[in-house]
Parts: sequence; structure tokens; C-alpha cells
Amino acid sequence: MATATDRQLDLFRAVRGDIAPRDAQDLMSWPFFSLAKSKRVAPIRFRMGEVWIEVEATHEHGMATIWDADILIWAASQIVEARDAGRGTSRLMQAKPHELLRFIGRGTGGDHYDRLKAALDRLQSTTVATSIRQTSERRRHRFSWINEWKEHLDGQGRARGIELILPDWFYAGILDRALILTIDRSYFALTGGMERWLYRLVRKHGGRQVNGWSFEVGHLHLKSGMLIPRKRFAFKLRAIVSAQSLPGYVLSLQTIAGKDMLLFQPLPDDPFDRALRRVRHGRGEKR
Repeated sequence: MATATDRQLDLFRAVRGDIAPRDAQDLMSWPFFSLAKSKRVAPIRFRMGEVWIEVEATHEHGMATIWDADILIWAASQIVEARDAGRGTSRLMQAKPHELLRFIGRGTGGDHYDRLKAALDRLQSTTVATSIRQTSERRRHRFSWINEWKEHLDGQGRARGIELILPDWFYAGILDRALILTIDRSYFALTGGMERWLYRLVRKHGGRQVNGWSFEVGHLHLKSGMLIPRKRFAFKLRAIVSAQSLPGYVLSLQTIAGKDMLLFQPLPDDPFDRALRRVRHGRGEKR
């Protein structure tokens, strides 16, 4: 439901152009989304130290997925680009559906637009409660990934545009320069929910550190929020390591001090390879 504050928001119109994809670090580090392609209704209940997260879904739409989160990456990218250019920003955003879909590497046909609307429904109906960025653990911030959204149609019923309102919690994180990271555009080509989640986690914690980073496999299983058993999780992780599909990183599994560890290290930056990936993304060759 729109609040009085929502109704007073200025309209931010998304722009076209070659905008770098930006992601919110809070979303990259914690289990906020379903990683499954099938509908998930079971809630995510996560606690680690002072951080706790509860994500709940409706039976009608199911929980917002990590593919749905591409829309939030698009929103963050637009707002950060505008802020850095000195333009005003707002939680109320307007865009042409085909431009949003192209940015996140999707097709622009009618079936893709239908899937976009289903993703917006899941983002709007999924509710999140978290202690992250709260001044006291006793405070509870509850929100949906999208407060509300609507579509504009022409006289023939064809989509002309969409509007959506972002929640305060997400918008505040976007405007904090310390909480935003640029991601590789090839991320949108990753088809597996677990490998998408793993890339975001690696990018958040490892960045471009020369010596890389490591995680204990059991810790990763907990942070994923997945419903599968740990053995199944470890099996899927080995498959991702074997495929080496994460852009910009090389992965390996080792046993250290009796613990199964995932190690990752950034690959040397190759400007030619980066340019080639951008051309392929523009042509839609990855899907």
C-alpha cells in the first residue's frame, strides 16, 4: 500500500546507455533470495552473530528469486549512475520494459515481458525483516523489495512503460557509496541460482584481493539459505568449481585442518576479454 510519503515522491526516469552494473553489498552477502527455479514458499530464517534475516513468501507468487534480483541490480545501477552524474534520484522509478530487459540480458518478446511482470509480483509480495543497518538489535525493519508497481499500456493494450517504488532500506543502501560494488556484466549470463549467489558472495568478500579469499563449505551452506542437505550442496559446489564459470575468479576446493574449504582468487584483468564479453552481451549471444 502506498504511503503519503510515496505519493509525494518525484519521478525518476531511467536512461538508456552503457551503464555499469552495480550491486548492493548487503544483498550480495546475505541470504535474501530463493536460489531455486521452482517456487519456494518455505521462509528463510537466518541468524549469524548480531545479523538476523527473515524472508517470507506468499503461496500465490512464491519467494523472490536471485533472477528477480536482477531488477534490483538494474535499479541500483540507474540510481548510482544518476547520482554520480549529479542528477536527482528517487525511489519512484519509470522505465521502458524492453530497456530494462536488455540491461539484464533477457529477450524482449512478450513471454519475457510476462516473466518480468511475474518477477515484479514476487519482489512486491516477498517480505523481509532484518537487523542489518539497524542501530539496535531490538529494532526490526520490515519491507518488500518493491513497495508497489504498475504498468502503462497503449490503446492496443501493449506495454509502454512500468513504474515501481523501491523501499527505503534498499534505496538508502544504494546511495551509500561504501555499500555498492560494480559487478561483471557476464553475471547475467550465469544460469544456475547457486553459481549466481556464489559469484556475488565472492565479489563481495574477495573483491580483487591478490591473495584471494576462502570459505568453509559448511559456512557457505548456511549463508546460502538453501533447503538442500549439506552433502547435496557440496556436490553442486564441486560442479561449479569444475566448470569454473564465475567471471573473473578461479575456484578450488581443499581440505585444510580437517575442514573442507572453498578458495577463490581473482584472475588477471584482460581488457580484450572484457570488451568481447560486452559485445556478446549486447548481441544477446549468451542466452
